Amino acid sequence: MNKNEFIAAIADSKALAKLDLSKTVLGTVVDAVFDTIEAALKRGEEVRLVGFGNFYVAKRAASKGRNPRTGETINIKPSKLPKFRAGKQLKDQVNSGKK
Repeated sequence: MNKNEFIAAIADSKALAKLDLSKTVLGTVVDAVFDTIEAALKRGEEVRLVGFGNFYVAKRAASKGRNPRTGETINIKPSKLPKFRAGKQLKDQVNSGKK
């Protein structure tokens, strides 16, 4: 599912049907949610959505690597990467086998 399909699925949600929100408005809301999560992660904060999961930043230490073509050893800089850990409720829903 891509972003447009995601927004369309939200627009078709029975929970939001009575609000009569356009896909444009929903797209703006989805963008705001993503931007808020991104900003929190940039500040090094964790975003906890109870029942859904946690977004957090993991730190990767500097390491040595190897160029597969030349065999030359290279230094890999330390970095940060965003990660997601699914909550129990989400795991249970995915594993329930129901659509």
